[in-house]
Amino acid sequence: MLGIYLYSLHKYFSAFNVFKYITFRSILATITALLVCLFCAPLIILWLRTKQIGQVIRDDGPPDHFSKEGTPTMGGLLILAGLIISTLLWMKPGLPMLIIMWVVLTFGAIGFVDDYLKVIKRNPKGLKARLKFFLQILAALPVVFFLYYCPEFNTRLVFPFIKWFRPDLGAFYIVFALLVIVGASNAVNLTDGLDGLAIGPTITTAGVYAVFAYVAGHSQFAHYLDVEYVKGAGELAVFCAALIGGGLGFLWYNAYPAQVFMGDVGSLPLGAAIGTAALLSKQELVLAIAGGIFVVEAVSVMVQVTSYKWKQKRVFRMAPIHHHFELIGWAEPKVTVRFWIISILLALAALSTLKLR
Repeated sequence: MLGIYLYSLHKYFSAFNVFKYITFRSILATITALLVCLFCAPLIILWLRTKQIGQVIRDDGPPDHFSKEGTPTMGGLLILAGLIISTLLWMKPGLPMLIIMWVVLTFGAIGFVDDYLKVIKRNPKGLKARLKFFLQILAALPVVFFLYYCPEFNTRLVFPFIKWFRPDLGAFYIVFALLVIVGASNAVNLTDGLDGLAIGPTITTAGVYAVFAYVAGHSQFAHYLDVEYVKGAGELAVFCAALIGGGLGFLWYNAYPAQVFMGDVGSLPLGAAIGTAALLSKQELVLAIAGGIFVVEAVSVMVQVTSYKWKQKRVFRMAPIHHHFELIGWAEPKVTVRFWIISILLALAALSTLKLR
């Protein structure tokens, strides 16, 4: 909103013309979200400690994690504050803003309830898995149906590295889009198990989709790079930039040893937002590359559960897979940084799909 007002002043002062550009507003969005998190974090962390809103450690977790009992959690509220304030200030109002804000707020509400049950009611498992999954589907359905029926949006599926193969999913797109949003939300949630682990890949993935959204929303760039043009998608770059800033601000306090944990109130909406950005920019399958860390974490859990149910054997010492590496002797910071390195490489691979077709 502020960006629109400042741009309107270009009639009187030509310097304000810079607020027209998505790239400039994206930079401002990153800085704004970062500053909001950095300045608000000490107050929020103090408030969480005062209210004794601390992490509850599961009995079946790695032994080293018991020392984290009581560390302030629900720090995702900090990210959401910076993200929402920055987005409202610098992103141009329109359907992309309405859609992405709906996803952030609804999935944030689900995460808040889950965290409330964990830290206030002292139930380490929070919401029952089936109920949480059902609520996530309810939150994602309005977005999915809107995209399906929107005349400016198509249901073709773009394959990375394959220029000519773009099948139309038709009505199946509804199911596919639900899987993208809900799957991304839960995958980020599963990754959030070590200090700084989830927010690092979230930042890199958001950076990838800032680029894809900008390209998809720019008719000339979209035509030149042969990607699907989506009217208005470029504004999502501002949101993704705000997510990067908020993530960096949160990481300042979440880096090992963490002063605050993200909680489901952060991981669920961030994952859902990234999934929604993938849908709006028509780069859904690239999410499996850019967010490869999240995919591996989620798959490791599915493999572990399936193997134990069928054969009563565990493939990993513990799932998600980051706990497996802890139990084989990797220090927590080493696991986190190595996952970050892999995430950066995957982000570069995802960006290469713009040209390698």
